[in-house]
Amino acid sequence: MTSYVVDSSVILERIIRSSPHKAKVERLFSETARGKVKLFVALPTLSEVLYAASRLYELAGVERPNEEAATLVEWVKSRCRVVALSESSALRAGELKKLLKLALVDCYVIAVAGELGCAALFLKREREMLGKEDVLKQLPIEFLAERDI
Repeated sequence: MTSYVVDSSVILERIIRSSPHKAKVERLFSETARGKVKLFVALPTLSEVLYAASRLYELAGVERPNEEAATLVEWVKSRCRVVALSESSALRAGELKKLLKLALVDCYVIAVAGELGCAALFLKREREMLGKEDVLKQLPIEFLAERDI
């Protein structure tokens, strides 16, 4: 079975109506429901999802953005196994932050994936990842936009 630690970019794409990757995200979560894919989510990712979803809902004019964001977090928790950070993952994330200069939450996703022996799944290559392909190839990272799902 394929396993991933999902980044907030994958989760948040689900609520963006005009997303070109929404169908892939829906298929990924459908595969999870069928037991074909196992998804994990790190605690810092849940924080990021709660905040970013609330902002997206607010910008979209949703009546109760905070409640909708909380509902999304509960939905994620029903489909992904929530993973607390170990000390080794926290330290590894710090090392990755120094090396890659990525957002710290992205570094947590990569560190937790390495600890669990699976891949970190991002929606697509983020701007701050460009030009770092040689280092990224050595890490357990995949991009949903580049996969057939």
